[in-house]
Amino acid sequence: MMHSVAVIKPGKLEIVEVPEPKAGLYDVLVKNEIAFICNATDRKIVEGHFPGTSESWYPLLLGHESAGKVVAIGSKVRNFRVGQRAIGALVLDTSGSGFNSGWGGHSEYGLIKDHQAMVDDGVADEAHGWSETYQIMRVVPDDIPIEAAGLLCTWREVYSGLFDDFRLTPDMDIVIFGAGPIGLSFIRFAKIRGFHHITSVDPEPGKRAKALSMGADEVLHPDAMELLEYKNHHEKLADAVIDAVGSESVINMSFPLIRMGGLICVYGVVGAPAVTLRKDSGPYNFGLLFHQWPTRKAEAAAQEPLIEWIREGLLNYKDFVTGTFPVRDIEKAMAETKKPSNIKTMLMLDTWE
Repeated sequence: MMHSVAVIKPGKLEIVEVPEPKAGLYDVLVKNEIAFICNATDRKIVEGHFPGTSESWYPLLLGHESAGKVVAIGSKVRNFRVGQRAIGALVLDTSGSGFNSGWGGHSEYGLIKDHQAMVDDGVADEAHGWSETYQIMRVVPDDIPIEAAGLLCTWREVYSGLFDDFRLTPDMDIVIFGAGPIGLSFIRFAKIRGFHHITSVDPEPGKRAKALSMGADEVLHPDAMELLEYKNHHEKLADAVIDAVGSESVINMSFPLIRMGGLICVYGVVGAPAVTLRKDSGPYNFGLLFHQWPTRKAEAAAQEPLIEWIREGLLNYKDFVTGTFPVRDIEKAMAETKKPSNIKTMLMLDTWE
């Protein structure tokens, strides 16, 4: 048996005991060391309003951002070794536990699939139980701090969203709504790549200060006159606006800020089933892009450049981690994520009782 964080019902968290997963032919068993609470997905699941879910989904095992050490491998695994650090271990098969899977990354142990071995053996298909998620289950070099390894789960998706799905380029002027972990990651990556001008918009003064430290050229309150009159305070209208919040109101605030043919890039799941666009406040021609689910191949490929940024000191986990809790204090940790000052909250998975 092992311990796991469970959402018994919306609003109720408990540490429970469930069967420890066993490594099959292509499986890698990971003992998780740390995990992060996803401010979007995990909180929506805990609060009971993650899109597409209902009361029947509960109880479930929570979490999808974790890092740990490989402790066992299946007989057909070739790309992982015992003792290596790995990210992305989940508990997807919860049969016999009495719980459903909310990905289950906040557990003592989880499983990773050796995606490349399945590809090489010609069994990377649904008939053999393959999933696109297996592409992002990766080894992380030992010289990368465990905290940074765990944050790669967030950073890879943001990197691939910015440069692959949105296809933004350094010659652009961009506006980023939201200075939480996602917005700050966009800011930092754009700064590292040398974007022409980066504007951060957030209502919290502490997060605006953090955005400046991450590389934003200017920070604005969403009600600031400079934002409402953006075109009067800048050489040109923005090439792209990134909504790192996932909000209909932010989408509509973006229209007056973009140039003809500019982009509105929405990152994350918008909770509402429909969005009403006030397109009359923007240019005749514009692009509207929704990134509501990771593009796994691009997400996996983002790991190498991000690791180089970490090694070069351009990307530091200390800029993102604002709270660390033993996993037995999961309720306190979840409450921490609701504070305006919170960016990323980390769970230490070595003390369950």
